[in-house]
This record gives sequence, structure tokens and C-alpha cells, in this order.
Amino acid sequence: MVVMNIKLNNFLLFDDFELCMAYPKKPVHTTIENEFLEGRPNFRYKKLVILMGANATGKTALGRILMAIFNFITNQEYKMITKLIENKSKEAGFELDIAFKNHMLYRITTKIKAKEPGSSDYNSSDISVEVRSESILLNDNYERCVARLMKKSIVADDSYITELEKVPRLSWNFEFTLDYDGAQRAIEPEDPVLYASVLQETLKILDPRIVKVDKIPQTENTYLILYKNDSVLIDNGKCVDRIKLSSGTVEGINLAEMITSMKLRSMDFYYCDEKFSHINSDVEKAFLSLFVDLLGPNQQLFFTSHNSDILEMDFPNHTYAFLRRDETDENHISCVYASDYIKKNNISLKNAVDNDMFSSVPDVSRIFELKEIKTERAANE
Repeated sequence: MVVMNIKLNNFLLFDDFELCMAYPKKPVHTTIENEFLEGRPNFRYKKLVILMGANATGKTALGRILMAIFNFITNQEYKMITKLIENKSKEAGFELDIAFKNHMLYRITTKIKAKEPGSSDYNSSDISVEVRSESILLNDNYERCVARLMKKSIVADDSYITELEKVPRLSWNFEFTLDYDGAQRAIEPEDPVLYASVLQETLKILDPRIVKVDKIPQTENTYLILYKNDSVLIDNGKCVDRIKLSSGTVEGINLAEMITSMKLRSMDFYYCDEKFSHINSDVEKAFLSLFVDLLGPNQQLFFTSHNSDILEMDFPNHTYAFLRRDETDENHISCVYASDYIKKNNISLKNAVDNDMFSSVPDVSRIFELKEIKTERAANE
């Protein structure tokens, strides 16, 4: 399962938004292996998508929307997406292109009717879905396959549920920062023994004081972090006594889940949202390199970060995308691709960002205005 293109309309911060994961030419230099659909060498996709941008430019929001869309497609429950509509008086919708390992490309187009002022909440009659599919031929690239797909005449079923049943099973793993409400959730590891080993090594990297991590016998998902003179219980992915752990160490619990999933190849799509905001920059870069090494055929990782040091990593320029608010409409989010501006990998991407080539550097000028704000007492003197 590979996400090739996303279009969003009227969801949270995103209106008339598009993010494309296809790229036309084979890069001359790349450290990411097999960035194409297995068995289809011309059907190239961005295996790693690094999303950067200032605060409130939609990095977490995009993950929330994608997770809701995946759940909507899988569970056919429309409330998962209607709750994220920004303006109910306007039509909303999304278009999602996904390629599968059986060499089929699917386009799922969903439209949600605008609601009249004062009307009740959405119902199933407000939701329409159209699912198109096309075989990916041996020499196809993404654009050629899409051109054939759109020439087909189809008749969508009136029931959005019946349409969604045409889509093959999706598999994904979303990891959000601890600051995101609902990020802490219980996931039963597919291989508890492997997870215990990965959890131990991950947490020891983040906190060298940790001696070992043991799985507690006769329990389904309970582990014990052992220090020299102390211990902390992890029950269903949550720390029983979190105050004893740093924020970075707590983040490591979910990171271990993701690493275990990657090693088992149990999921195809991963979204890692600012899980390293409490972790040293060099450690973040090392983990990101590990994630890329663990990605198998037909897998994909979206990785969001504020860490500009990542710009100096040896990844192709098409890996990087920058989310920004438009200058003319700060409520509109757009995407800028580094590869559209920098054609050769010998140009420093970090220097380009430092010089604000992508208009993605946050405006800090208002911070200095804080100094000029007077207290009521000072204003009266």
C-alpha cells in the first residue's frame, strides 16, 4: 500500500490542498533503496516524505485527517471524517490515490454535501463515494496509469459503503506526539518477545540509567522498566508512574512499537509526527536513518519534524516537503516541494531553508513586540 496523491477540501486547515508522492525521474544519487512499486520500476513513489514547516501549518492536522480517512475507508463510518470538516456550510471532500502490491491503482473520491444553516448533523445521504481502479502495467509510471484510469467510464453505487468495499485492506500505523490528545493508546504487540527487546534497546538509548526491560509473565501487554534502584510499570502502552520518566523516554514506548512493526513488515504506511521534540537532534537523525533502513518494498513513511539538522541528511531532495500558510490567505495551507526549487543534490537544502527559499520560515518579529507590552501598573505611571 503506497499513498501516491492526496487532495483535501474543507478539512481542518486544508482547503484546495494537494500533496503528491510521485516523482518523474530516477534520481542520480539516492540513499533510499527501491523507491518504486515492486515489479514496476517506472512507477516511482516517495518512500520517505519529510514534512516540515512552522507551527500551525498542518503537520499534525494532516496526520489526523489521513488517519480519519483510512478509518473511514476501512470501517465505512462517515462520522470519522465529518467531524473534521472546517466549514459545514461548504461542500467538503477528498481524493486519495493508493497503489497496491498487486499492481492496482485505486482512486477514492469522496464528496460531502454542504449543510444548510440550522440543519441537523450529517447523515449517510450526504456522503457520496466513487472508487476507480486500474492495472499498473509493466512500464507504467504514475501519470500514465492515472491517464488510463480517468478515461474509464464507471457508475458509482449509490451506497458509499458498497463503493468502499471495493478498496483492498489498508494497513497503517500513526504515531503522534504526546501533546496530541488521544496519542496514548494501547496496542498489543504482534510479537511480544521482539517488542520487549526493541523496547529495552530503545529506552536504554533515551535513558542510559535503564538496566533492562522485562515482560511480566502471565500478562498480555505489561512490561517493567528496571533501574538500578527503581522500576516503572508500562501497562497497555501507558506508564503507571510517568513522573519518573523523561518526556523523551515516554515517547520511546510508541517508537518501539513502530520499530517492531517495521521489522515484522506488519504495516505498509507509517506516520511519525514530531515524536522527537523531546529528544536530542543526533538521536532523532539516527532513528530516522533506522526507519528508512527498515522500510521494505511497497512501504512508506511520513515523518514530521522541526529539526533543521535533518535537512543535512543524505536523502534525495524529493523527500522534503514544506507546509506553509499562504501570504494572501493565512487560513490556507499549501505544500512546497524542495525538488521543484533545487534540481541537484549538491546544493545545500539547509542553506536554502535558512534563506527562506520556500517561504516556510516562521515570522519571529512579533516576539519582540512582547517587550513593548506594558503592565497595567507601568501604563499608569
